[in-house]
Amino acid sequence: MKAREWGVLLVLSGAIFLEGIDVAMLNIALPSIRADLGLSTGSLQWVVSAYVLGYGGFMLLGGRAADLLGRRRVFLVALAVFLLFSGLGGLAQDGATLIAARFVTGLAAAFMTPAGLSIITTGFEEGPKRDRALMIYGAIGAGGFTLGMVIGGLLTSLDWRWVFFMPVGLSLVLLVAAAALIPRSPVPDRAGQRFDLLGGLTITAAVVLLVLGVERASHVALPWTAGTLGLGLALVAAFVAIERRTAAPLVRPGIFRSASLVRANVIGMLFMAGFFGFQFLVVLYLQELRGWSTVEASLAMLVIGLDVALAPTLTPKLVRRFGNAPVLLAGLVFAAVAFGWFLTAGNDTSYLGMLPSLVAMGLAFTLAYGPLTIIATNGIAEEEQGLAGGLLYTSFQFGAALGLAGVAAVNVAATASGTSEALLDGYRAALLVPLGAAVVAVAVGAFNRNEDKAAEEREPALAAA
Repeated sequence: MKAREWGVLLVLSGAIFLEGIDVAMLNIALPSIRADLGLSTGSLQWVVSAYVLGYGGFMLLGGRAADLLGRRRVFLVALAVFLLFSGLGGLAQDGATLIAARFVTGLAAAFMTPAGLSIITTGFEEGPKRDRALMIYGAIGAGGFTLGMVIGGLLTSLDWRWVFFMPVGLSLVLLVAAAALIPRSPVPDRAGQRFDLLGGLTITAAVVLLVLGVERASHVALPWTAGTLGLGLALVAAFVAIERRTAAPLVRPGIFRSASLVRANVIGMLFMAGFFGFQFLVVLYLQELRGWSTVEASLAMLVIGLDVALAPTLTPKLVRRFGNAPVLLAGLVFAAVAFGWFLTAGNDTSYLGMLPSLVAMGLAFTLAYGPLTIIATNGIAEEEQGLAGGLLYTSFQFGAALGLAGVAAVNVAATASGTSEALLDGYRAALLVPLGAAVVAVAVGAFNRNEDKAAEEREPALAAA
């Protein structure tokens, strides 16, 4: 790759790293935020839910906006908004301001993320060059998720507001670099095209309701959850009907004829459900049951970040040798092993006893994230790359919400009292949720192997890229 191409790739990879650490850092800062702002449990939950709703709800809209309005323009504007409202979150003096800032930050990420991914998938020709770029992009993005807990713990030990101020500084650097490095491209020819406003509003409302129903499931009565999810599904049905009739659909129904795209989105949802649920439970186990400090718990999970080193170095070699789908499948198997191994953790398990589980989780990200991104976007027309990215990251976000809600609900239901044994029983029962998600992902991934033939045929040229 040329120097400018490397610069563009690093800027866009930095943006997905930024999004990953922003989510992960917040999770470990929540207790400190509650103590400082005096938030109730319900309000604290909305600090998380607001971001999830903005991000997951508007992702498809953001992906299509990148295709229609220009990917560079959408990326730069969204990154600037992300910067401003992340800073506002750090300055917040009350829960309402923080929740509003998190919603807009999530909305900005919903436009920034698919725009950035589509700049890569359209700026690098499909084949070895694009695959290599996506491997690096995926490795750095995965590093944001896995290292965010560590960085967040260290920053929270200083002051929780640094969890919001640090992304401001990184965003500013990325914004300046992006404006200088990302090449201007012609304004997309929208002759004969129009924005599917009705479809956009319908699917956004549907995803918001579905994510909200899942995210709040463990905090509200069953009828409220059922009603919210039912209304969300009804809007999905209405969206499908609209898309079949409109001349310029927001989501062309034919895109789902790509079996690899559909499988990649299902796997992405299950993988993130397992990871976020697992991460949540490990933090509770270490801090509430074992009495470890925030910094100690963060450093204990540092090993998961081994994907930062291995994903751009080991994974491309494995893909050249075996292809995307088998490497992805191996990553999913490692995730299942990680969750299953942690079931053996008890009240006095040493860190060395937990280490195989955490290493397996790092290997899961190493092997799964990059190939999953490639499979989800390969073979998609250039004018729909933003949409393909939006679909994938919607699946990621919905999976994260699903995993967190699932483990929280099971943990509460299975914890009979506040004794250490009861807490351990609750954690073990809740761990079955990530384990179940990983097992299903492995089953789906096993059917994905035949989709990789075209990529495998061109892999020998990857070494020369």
